[in-house]
Amino acid sequence: MRPLPKSPDDITAGWLTKVLQQKGTISNSDQVTQVIRKSIGEGVGMMSGVEILELSYSEGVSNAPSSLVIKYPTDNEANREIANEFHVYKREVRSFQEIVPQNPAASPEVYLADIEGDSDFIILLEDLSDYRLGDQVTGATLEESQLALQEVAKQHATFWGKVLSDDFDWMPRFSNSWNATSMFGGALASWEAGIENFSDHIPQWIREIKDDFFAALPSLQAHLDEDPVTVVHGDFRLDNLFFGKEPHHHKVTYLDWQGPVRGKGIVDVAFLLSQSTQSEVRSAHDRELIQLYVDALSDQGVNDYTFDQAWEDYRVGVMYQWCFVALVTGSLDPSNARGKAWMTEMVKRNVSAIEDLNCLELL
Repeated sequence: MRPLPKSPDDITAGWLTKVLQQKGTISNSDQVTQVIRKSIGEGVGMMSGVEILELSYSEGVSNAPSSLVIKYPTDNEANREIANEFHVYKREVRSFQEIVPQNPAASPEVYLADIEGDSDFIILLEDLSDYRLGDQVTGATLEESQLALQEVAKQHATFWGKVLSDDFDWMPRFSNSWNATSMFGGALASWEAGIENFSDHIPQWIREIKDDFFAALPSLQAHLDEDPVTVVHGDFRLDNLFFGKEPHHHKVTYLDWQGPVRGKGIVDVAFLLSQSTQSEVRSAHDRELIQLYVDALSDQGVNDYTFDQAWEDYRVGVMYQWCFVALVTGSLDPSNARGKAWMTEMVKRNVSAIEDLNCLELL
């Protein structure tokens, strides 16, 4: 399908015809006759542009999708710079090419995932508009959190202890890697700007831990990188989760594979519970939710991971996630109203989780 379109303006009916013919979705005599682009909504896709493509076909075409979702590089320079630094476009494309096909967790159908150079990429996916998209501003309910953890446990169990071969070298380890170094450096460089951008929601005791936090950060990363490791999604937040509304739907599915790493699966759990789950739900049910995750792993054949191990790893994961908070709040463009809204809730929930779980003692 190369050369790839450089922007959605370059997406043509002819090019999409070739994509769908190669996929086997339509026959070699069928044609896409018209493409209409439709915005998904404000604040969707901080690192990428995301749109819906509504398709019309030549006469007689049946069982072909009436719409697709397209992802392409963001035109926001600040966000794109962060994306390139963390190789998020390459990682997402390879995830859709190599991880998603092996992952028993529910996923939208992939029609194309390809990249040229560092950042010219196109991903075409099944349109999940008839699902209910999670809302990180509102926050995950108990039921949503339960469904998400049970689903991601399928992914973690599938790759549990199996990611040390050369086939996974493109995916960085959680510690002692370029990704770990960039997370450390990015969070350190962004700390003060994040404090300023979200000063109303960051208490004094968080501001005072800066030196202790960064002194401990390599150890937190190392703890979350102890074997057995698995494929960590890396951006397992509510805005990336879709919940089924119809009997034929998956109960939940997720996408946005821009930050996969090799580490402990509990990283995804801590990310979701400390930044997306409603604080009152997390504080009342986190032990129950961690047990649910452990049981879900066991159902998939992972029987050597106890609740006590998971609970301590969870606390470390919650403390570590402040690194992500510092990086995001101080480096991504906060001018987008929807983006700033979910970042605000992320800050408030992570502060609450750190306090409730007494995570400062880990420093």
